[in-house]
Amino acid sequence: MFDAFTKVVAQADARGQFIGTGEIDALTAMVADSNKRLDAVNRISSNASSIVASAARDLFAQQPSLIAPGGNAYNSRRMAACLRDMEIILRYVTYAIFAGDASVLEDRCLNGLRETYLALGTPGASVAASVNLMKETAINLVNDRNGISQGDCTALASEIGTYFDRAAAAVA
Repeated sequence: MFDAFTKVVAQADARGQFIGTGEIDALTAMVADSNKRLDAVNRISSNASSIVASAARDLFAQQPSLIAPGGNAYNSRRMAACLRDMEIILRYVTYAIFAGDASVLEDRCLNGLRETYLALGTPGASVAASVNLMKETAINLVNDRNGISQGDCTALASEIGTYFDRAAAAVA
């Protein structure tokens, strides 16, 4: 797992080159937006339970067969596992936001997740739908100007969306 700075250094070292102006400019922009990044992580983390609960409620309203007898989230044990998995994915998305890099999400959360769900008979499309519902809520929280550092959050919200998109694609 690399943060954005370590990744730039590792890439430059692998090429045997100095860190370029473009890379420095990109890191400078990231530092300039660091308070917004920290605010976004804090807002998502402090609302994690409600993000997961809202996404689960919406998912089960859209796909009631999941909670019907015989459904993948039918009993309390399966429901708890579903909510746990949603929370884990959300937690790793916040790590990626914090680091400004998806490698921790990819390496520690998504790697092999589709295969695990296939082996368990968990419908990947439903998991992807829950990730997209969490994405919608998280981005709305980040775009809410109350309690977020001043400035445009468009680029950060777009970046955050890509982390959720990676998670949804990994399980679909």
